[in-house]
Amino acid sequence: MKRIVTLILALAMLPAFGAFAQTGDAAPKLNKKNLLVKEWNTNAKGVASTLDHLTIYSPEGKKLEEIEYDTAGKQKWRKRYEWGENLKMTRELVYDERNRLVNYKKFEYNEFGKKKVQYTYDAKGKLISTKVFEYIAADD
Repeated sequence: MKRIVTLILALAMLPAFGAFAQTGDAAPKLNKKNLLVKEWNTNAKGVASTLDHLTIYSPEGKKLEEIEYDTAGKQKWRKRYEWGENLKMTRELVYDERNRLVNYKKFEYNEFGKKKVQYTYDAKGKLISTKVFEYIAADD
């Protein structure tokens, strides 16, 4: 009898839980201002062993730098981001394990503030490639 009452109560509460789950309430956003994010590799026992990835954000919440580390804790690569007055990324610089510039990217934006063109250059400033972004909105 107790099982039947518990089952009936559980079934009666399902619509309430369903409504709660479908409200679309998003989790609170993380404030990225002056944020430092460290990602750690751990062993099977859950013990932190080596730093895997580091991301640094500016006081305005813009990503400034990323560093990827190998399993020995040595730098694999580093990316540095530069931002313009329009609060858009102007350059992304990629460095190797010895902090030597490998390549960099410059960006152009369209009138809607979306990436329009990405230019990739080698360390000496020679254009390697160009990527053009196209945005197509599907009509309903």
